Amino acid sequence: MSWNKNNFGLPFLPGNSFRDITKAHFHRPQTLVYQDGFNLAYHPTVGIGGEPLLLEQYITHGEIDFDFDAPQIDDLALDLSSYHRPQTLVYRDGLNVAHRPPFRSGVKPILSKKLGPRDKYEFSFKPPNIRHSQDSFVGGFSPDYTPGYINNDKVLRFFAYFKEDCQYSAKEVYCVRPVVLYYYLLDNTMEMFEPSVTNSGMLQGKRIKRHRFPKNEQGDHYVWKDLNLGIDLEVYGVMYHITQCDAFTEKFLEREGVILNDPELMPVDPYTKRREFHPPCHTTPSCFDRRGKFLAMEGKVLQFFAMWEINDDGNVPVLIKYYLVDDSVEIREIPAHSTRRDACQYFRRQRMYKKLKEKPFPRCVLEVSDEDVEEYYTPVDFQLGQRITLWSKNFFLYDCNAFTREYYQYNYPRMKMTPIEMPMAVIKEVHPDRKKLPEIPPYNGYGSLEDSLQNCLCLIPKPPRKNVLKMLENDHKVLHYSARLDSQYLEDHGRCFLLSYHLSTDTISIFEWPIPNSGIISGKFLKKTRILKPDSTMEKPEYYSPADFAIGATIEIFSHHFVLTNAARFVLTYLESMASQIPARTLDSNDSLPARGDKSLRCGRTGDGTNTPRTRSIDQFTKMLNHL
Repeated sequence: MSWNKNNFGLPFLPGNSFRDITKAHFHRPQTLVYQDGFNLAYHPTVGIGGEPLLLEQYITHGEIDFDFDAPQIDDLALDLSSYHRPQTLVYRDGLNVAHRPPFRSGVKPILSKKLGPRDKYEFSFKPPNIRHSQDSFVGGFSPDYTPGYINNDKVLRFFAYFKEDCQYSAKEVYCVRPVVLYYYLLDNTMEMFEPSVTNSGMLQGKRIKRHRFPKNEQGDHYVWKDLNLGIDLEVYGVMYHITQCDAFTEKFLEREGVILNDPELMPVDPYTKRREFHPPCHTTPSCFDRRGKFLAMEGKVLQFFAMWEINDDGNVPVLIKYYLVDDSVEIREIPAHSTRRDACQYFRRQRMYKKLKEKPFPRCVLEVSDEDVEEYYTPVDFQLGQRITLWSKNFFLYDCNAFTREYYQYNYPRMKMTPIEMPMAVIKEVHPDRKKLPEIPPYNGYGSLEDSLQNCLCLIPKPPRKNVLKMLENDHKVLHYSARLDSQYLEDHGRCFLLSYHLSTDTISIFEWPIPNSGIISGKFLKKTRILKPDSTMEKPEYYSPADFAIGATIEIFSHHFVLTNAARFVLTYLESMASQIPARTLDSNDSLPARGDKSLRCGRTGDGTNTPRTRSIDQFTKMLNHL
């Protein structure tokens, strides 16, 4: 409570205190301070707004004495039979003031008579920043006092290891696992970490969390005096051997008077050491470039035609393939023409051994490996006119393909690959170069000729290949011709058509010009289709080309005869650009066009059936076609 001068000696009751209207500051004093790292309760010396406290006012006037060094109460002559409680509240100048009694009830000394200087501070009202004599305490602590967690905020680090038995491994008996031991001087706790090793397959990291490690069953714990180099530390049944420590730990222990043992080296795990050192290789490494051979020989196969000599009465024709990329051999059957079954594989693709290594008797080889083989078959061993033994089977080589002859002529010029003449009965039956193609049925008119041919060659037809380069060069290039229908029917006389030849796909499309009141539906007459010439066959088909479109020529399209009457200017420009491939008759017919310069085509028919000249521009007709 702050001192209020406006009471005028009246009792401290409601209505007897008056507020000072001139007061402008109402801040509260600070009551919490930090000293030596501790937060201490600070007793304010002033009240709200900087006014003096009531207690400080009485201490200043000497009206209240809190001296703990007052004379002993035992010297007072009081009646021992008095049990009244001493008075603790008194009124002075109309204010109730707390009075500290010099004795307790029953005339017994109070506790402050038995307290020391540090304990007396708890009962004093002096602020902690008041300085006393040299032997006194400031804020309850010595000026040289430092909290324990500041001096002992250090960590000791030791390096150790333990051995773990490997019961389920045939390559190792035990493994060495290093650990790092940390000792905290602040609270004498310890924790243990194991460094993580990539792909170790073990749970590593924090091995033992931070706490006080038990030393024995009597409840003792390890302290820093128990740690030293070269000793065994048993923690929870596991024996850890300490080998080294860091520089700070070494200096700390020496400063505290601990004699350190000599540091030891961390033992090496036997399994890790064995993996680092590979077994010595007694064979000279090969300088052969396998990658270069793969890049040079990929897809190159030597093919030999041979006869499998089963017995004296019968032989089987086979095809032997030698793959140069990996020196493997494959043997397949050559089926006869009369059968439709696929050729079976007698021996799968593999390396054929020529000679095995000699081993002492008894000898049993279930699977031949590279260690058992002394020599494999090479292209030098395949000679036409000779017999070769593959997997204890005799094969007579009598012929090969053209690539095989060129390969031997370039790489082995001394070997003569001369084919051996076989009986005609055998050659007609088994020689693949003289196989007859299957008979192709006649074209039935459905779909294109290429699509129908694919249905005859394979079970699952594939789409015919397109000339993509030609399609890109001649994209949107079209030759326009005007034509009339040559028909024996009177109604077809005077019908005019626009024949378009698309250079990108070699297809022909036909549109009919509309004639009012003719009764004939105009528009698309034929979609884009490749048209065969009348004299072509299915074995050697011939299609119409720009060289066949001469002015006045007749084009037969699906039993309809069209006579070309005129052409656009681009037709002559295109034909002149490739004059070496176009007949002279076609060029001369286009040069003699009467309407070549004005880009017009003349054709028409009136509603009454009489032919009258009608002029239509090709550009106009092209726009009309785009709307269809």
